[in-house]
Amino acid sequence: MMGSAGELVAPFASLGLVGATLAVAVPVDTNSSEAALHQAAPEVVVYVSELPRRALSELTFWDDPASPGGKLVGYPNSGDELDPPPENDPNLTFTVQVRAGIPYRCWVHMRVGPPMGISTANLVWVQFSDAVDAAGRETLAPRSASYLTAKGPTREGWSWVGCDAQGGSDSRVRFGKSGEVTVRIQLGMEGVGFDQVVLSPARYLDAPPSAAIVPKSE
Repeated sequence: MMGSAGELVAPFASLGLVGATLAVAVPVDTNSSEAALHQAAPEVVVYVSELPRRALSELTFWDDPASPGGKLVGYPNSGDELDPPPENDPNLTFTVQVRAGIPYRCWVHMRVGPPMGISTANLVWVQFSDAVDAAGRETLAPRSASYLTAKGPTREGWSWVGCDAQGGSDSRVRFGKSGEVTVRIQLGMEGVGFDQVVLSPARYLDAPPSAAIVPKSE
């Protein structure tokens, strides 16, 4: 509209909105935001050769030139049975840094040993402190009856093995807080060994590593 002096007056003037700041709602791409969070969170890569001996309970370091630092951890195979948590059988415990609200996929680089007796030397169970399910309830706590299962192939040798939830449910791990959490890996079969553990928020979220050794820089 035209003012008294012939100048153009914004129609907002009649509403008393001249000089006001208008807040414009901009749609948020939640898929892009989630993807950005995944990309920002670092890959968690653990070489067991770098852990202190006190991290091992009934396990021993084995020499293997194919492993980072030339070491893996394992347990001799007598052909006997090992029980799942909360039974306290041979295990390895260490801490890592994680981010809350981001799903991780857990992978174990496993060396399947020769079978003996009832042991196929290809199984470990994995637990985490401060892990929560999709509804925010505690799950997978160390020394509880909740755990992920990493079961390797029956053939002997090295393989990247996913840590899978029981009953075919979501195998991704979520945490209720950011910061330091405890990872506990308990042997499910005698004779099995492993040298690396990966918690991946992005790079290996849907598929295992392709290289035998995952660089720490990733």
